[in-house]
Amino acid sequence: MMLGTILTVVMAAGGSADALAQFQVKNVSLQVPAAWSRSVQDGSNKFAAPSGDAYFLVDVGAVQTAGMKAQVCVDKIVASIGGANWEALKVGGQPAAKRLDSDNSPGGGAVDTVTYVGCDGKTTWSVVFHLEQGKKERFAPLAQKVGTSVKIQRVGGK
Repeated sequence: MMLGTILTVVMAAGGSADALAQFQVKNVSLQVPAAWSRSVQDGSNKFAAPSGDAYFLVDVGAVQTAGMKAQVCVDKIVASIGGANWEALKVGGQPAAKRLDSDNSPGGGAVDTVTYVGCDGKTTWSVVFHLEQGKKERFAPLAQKVGTSVKIQRVGGK
């Protein structure tokens, strides 16, 4: 009885639209909204909100230089896509960085782009979240949940 009540409250509070599910790209796993549609666009995994007000892209790559330290790797990624206004953080126990950009969209209105990047010295990843500014209260917390849910899976338990 009690558990059923708690689950009902949780589902009602969070709304089933944002129920998160595990998703894996190569050796990287993350939590994604289960109800969002997934497609592949130019090699990126694209997840789109049913409402059309937000989407995000997930990319995973390999570090070309053997033996690179994780923080050095993150610093190189950040420098390559414009070094200013990045907030350093840890995601999945590894160095990462986050940046928020706001732009006017071609169709009028403003769009926020929340970018998360990270690296463990072997694998690089990025989550780039695009949301209409008017829907910020709805999607910004979700962008944070998705962007900070990344975990790099170690092959062979290393």
